[in-house]
Amino acid sequence: MYLGNEEISMAVFRWTTMKKLIVTLGMIMLSEMPAMASTTFQLPASQDDFKNFSRDLGLAISYDPLSPAEPLGGLLPGFDAGVELTAVSINKSASYWQNSVTNPSTLPNYLLLPKVHVQVGLPVIPLDFGVEFATVPGTDINVIGGEIKYAILSGGIVMPAVAIRGAYTKLSGVDVFGMETKSLDLSVSKGFFFLTPYAGLSEVWITGTPTGPTATTLSQTNLSETKGFIGLKFSLLPFLNIVAEGDFSRVNAYSLRLNAHF
Repeated sequence: MYLGNEEISMAVFRWTTMKKLIVTLGMIMLSEMPAMASTTFQLPASQDDFKNFSRDLGLAISYDPLSPAEPLGGLLPGFDAGVELTAVSINKSASYWQNSVTNPSTLPNYLLLPKVHVQVGLPVIPLDFGVEFATVPGTDINVIGGEIKYAILSGGIVMPAVAIRGAYTKLSGVDVFGMETKSLDLSVSKGFFFLTPYAGLSEVWITGTPTGPTATTLSQTNLSETKGFIGLKFSLLPFLNIVAEGDFSRVNAYSLRLNAHF
């Protein structure tokens, strides 16, 4: 298949941008990992601080799609399995972050979430299921999540793919609070040769629950936030992909995924 100069220039630009993201995430990981290992959470004294902290952390652990809208399956089942790294920018100087850790000086600029992500697409029916597991380096903090995605339009040569996704995440490994999120998003994608850009809008419902002996002065907080996301899937080989994604809300997240496709 012949590629024109414009398509080649765009592909080079996107690949260059992706390489910059890879280098940036690598530098963030090397610089922030020691701080992450030294950070210990505690409950803040005020309900307002707990609400704002729950909002930021809830958005940080909420489900990041890292996949286009098009279904994985076709006449046969589809399968994606890969590793990811998400770096979430936080306002570490805000009072609600300063008051939610025992050692504020160790707060990093980014929360790092290395993940394992597996997705399965059903044959014939444009329905995908996915699970992910994340861990905070150097800590006992884990996040587990799951998704169900239905492609309203599967996409084609001319038509884009459009999908709706429901997802859930839950944080564990923290003694003083629990955190979980539910989300619903709508996304659209369109493949061009070996590149598939995608974008979407998501509503995230966050529940933060104080626990432990110091939780008596605080109550559970429930709130919702809207976030948008854009991404690019780059097919290196028929069975190997790189996906880069940015999620934008009150806190911004930047993710990179390397996955095998079968």
